[in-house]
Amino acid sequence: MRRAKRFILFIFVVSISSGCAVNRSTASLEPSADLSKLKTLYVVKLAPDERGINTLIVKELESRGYKATTGMGVEIPSDVDAVVRYKDKWMWDITMYMLELTITLRDKETDFPLATGNSYHTSLTRLSPEEMIEEVLSNIFNERKSL
Repeated sequence: MRRAKRFILFIFVVSISSGCAVNRSTASLEPSADLSKLKTLYVVKLAPDERGINTLIVKELESRGYKATTGMGVEIPSDVDAVVRYKDKWMWDITMYMLELTITLRDKETDFPLATGNSYHTSLTRLSPEEMIEEVLSNIFNERKSL
């Protein structure tokens, strides 16, 4: 009986301590891309986005000194240097949280990807949407925003 209690306790401890925690953040830059030339960016709103991620990206870009605007991408302004597209993935774990965010900077003429960044955080390492946007853009621009 005592051995059975120890075994049950062991199984319980292992099950609660073996949660899946993933924390991944990456970025890649096209070798010929010169992001230092970018001053004006246009963020294309993802059609199903009802959380305003596009406006959060605009705010983060503006805090970094870029002129940024957003819209549905029907008519991209001619005075932008690059187009920003994003894809967010959400998950439920007691509350909804952003599981993954990918942001891509694209050439305004050819739509060719200049840089792509990704942030992936499971429930145990979850970040707010603002933190994930900051993480992705910091990796893309290879800098940390001073707080």
